[in-house]
Amino acid sequence: MFAILRSRIYLASCFAVSSLFACFQLPAADLETVSVSYTQIPRIYRLNGVVEAVNKTTVSAQISGQVEAMLFDVDDYVEKDQVIILINDKQPAARLEQAKAEIEEAGARVKEADEEYQRIKGVYEKQAVSKKTMDAAEAAMKAARARLKSARAGLEQAREQFDYTRVRAPYSGIVTERHIEVGESAEAGKKLMSGLSLEELRVNVDVPQNMINAVRTAAEVAIETPKGNRVPVTNKTVFPFADPASHTFRVRLELKGDNLSLFPGMFVKAAFTTGEQGALIVPSASIVRRSEVTAVYVASADGRLSMRAIRKGRELDNGYTVVLAGLQQGETVIVDPIIAGAQLQQQYSSEPAR
Repeated sequence: MFAILRSRIYLASCFAVSSLFACFQLPAADLETVSVSYTQIPRIYRLNGVVEAVNKTTVSAQISGQVEAMLFDVDDYVEKDQVIILINDKQPAARLEQAKAEIEEAGARVKEADEEYQRIKGVYEKQAVSKKTMDAAEAAMKAARARLKSARAGLEQAREQFDYTRVRAPYSGIVTERHIEVGESAEAGKKLMSGLSLEELRVNVDVPQNMINAVRTAAEVAIETPKGNRVPVTNKTVFPFADPASHTFRVRLELKGDNLSLFPGMFVKAAFTTGEQGALIVPSASIVRRSEVTAVYVASADGRLSMRAIRKGRELDNGYTVVLAGLQQGETVIVDPIIAGAQLQQQYSSEPAR
């Protein structure tokens, strides 16, 4: 907890105007101070992670033929089910037409066999033909229907083979690599084009074995982007085995929300909240940088000011920053470093020369 102290100090300062220096007195002002003490803050482990796409695919050819057109290139955005590559379709198209003709022929045979069966059945009921003739007509009808069924299956297969000549994107995403060029022959199983989706991302983190238990039970997990944003995690998966080479456990974090600032391959920080710890904190606004020095202004018991170098820790969400070294519990820090700096300058100028 912080005790907020206020004291009225009459300030004097000097400033330069057009290369001439003039001294003036600032009006009375309240110096807001805080008394440094230990407080409980979240204990957070930060580990490096790598962003990857959940959906990343290499599309392969499912039919042999010459590549006639590449409709997209690397870095192009493709919608789901868009045609990305055209393969020569002359043979599949001919087979499709043949399958359609076989359907028509089989349909005509079924119609003929049905009519013949109905005619024989009527005569058979009048006992004008033998049962053998009746059985033959029935068998012919069933055979014709089976041929029609087979022809329909052949038509579906021909349509599928024809569709293979139009290679489509399995999902919306970005083209990352092309493995074939126009004019080359595509064989079944040959790689054609690779891509990934930016709609679903996840982060892989390698956790040291001495931290895995704390990470496994972490109450809160978030991803911190290079821009300082925090991306919430929807699901945490801890692999139940360690890598035999590095002795680290893989933790997979699935992301949610607007991830437009993240791209596959980026390094990010995974923040695991694992409880609380005591720390000295000061208002972030009270910290200043002077050249290579990070410091705060400290007021002693007799009211004298001094600039104290500190070692900063992480910044908290409530406007405070952790101090790792340079301050002790009970010391008083000036909240406004500008006013404190002016007062310190006046203090130096009023001291007798030594």
